[in-house]
Amino acid sequence: MTGFHWDWQFAWSIVPDLLAGLRLTILATLFGSIVSFALGLVWTLVRLARIRRVTPVVEFFVQFVRGTPLLVQLYFLFYIFPEWGVSLSAFATGVLGLGVFYSAYATEIYRAGIENLPAGQWEAALTLGLPLRRVWLGIVLPQSIRTILPMLGNQVIGMFKESSLLSTITVMELLAQGNNIGSINFRYVEPLTMVGAFYFVISYTAARLIRSSETSHAVYG
Repeated sequence: MTGFHWDWQFAWSIVPDLLAGLRLTILATLFGSIVSFALGLVWTLVRLARIRRVTPVVEFFVQFVRGTPLLVQLYFLFYIFPEWGVSLSAFATGVLGLGVFYSAYATEIYRAGIENLPAGQWEAALTLGLPLRRVWLGIVLPQSIRTILPMLGNQVIGMFKESSLLSTITVMELLAQGNNIGSINFRYVEPLTMVGAFYFVISYTAARLIRSSETSHAVYG
């Protein structure tokens, strides 16, 4: 039985390939976050507006996305959409899948932030006769977003880790690179250990930064 053996020379030699995968992971997280924040805000405004026939559809869509696994959704986008004439690259499919999935969670975060605003601010703005657009853009959204930034930050961290599922649709992100290196060299200890280390260090650092920003906000208001 072969014992555990860590080869530092091999570990250092695979760093460039892992960093290439990490780059794709970060890009997927970045673009996926943009999509999720934008779509989440759209779902929120539609849900709050109570538009007949539109709001119920959005409500169902949000619940459906939240109630089905991200992996199933990625497979659907990657394998079914092309049969309907919608062909995207694997990376674009992954970004879309992450964005749509997390938009269903972002909308709940937005809604909670908006509904937690003091009712007096709404009343004061409407009493002053401010245009509805100015009320939303100048009063409601800026204050809401400031209070929910930590929750959105935690969502980004979650997306960063969940992006490993993109390896199942041929995106050569961090985990896919680690698996590929392991299969080529018949050594999985170093690549998969380093993949886990990358995920942990970046997620932990980001979580600490979010925690620090929460503390600063609490202290300085």
